[in-house]
Amino acid sequence: MSKSRTGHAVINYATGAEVITDTATHTGQFCFIAFYENSTIDSIASTNVIDNNFASATIDSGASLEGHFTSIKLTNGACIAYKI
Repeated sequence: MSKSRTGHAVINYATGAEVITDTATHTGQFCFIAFYENSTIDSIASTNVIDNNFASATIDSGASLEGHFTSIKLTNGACIAYKI
């Protein structure tokens, strides 16, 4: 995955994204997850984030996660998961 000059992953918007506003498990290949409501993560899986135990983590609106994520399930809130 290439990086921009700011050190963050470059998002290819042509690949699309998934808007998540429910409590179902969403699977796929995601590189960037942007939270647009205060949210609580029920579970999340990553292939390259060490000790990625975000269960019950509260994420503020405007926060984001970068990495290679393969699933996410929210307890509440909403986010946009950008696809690889």
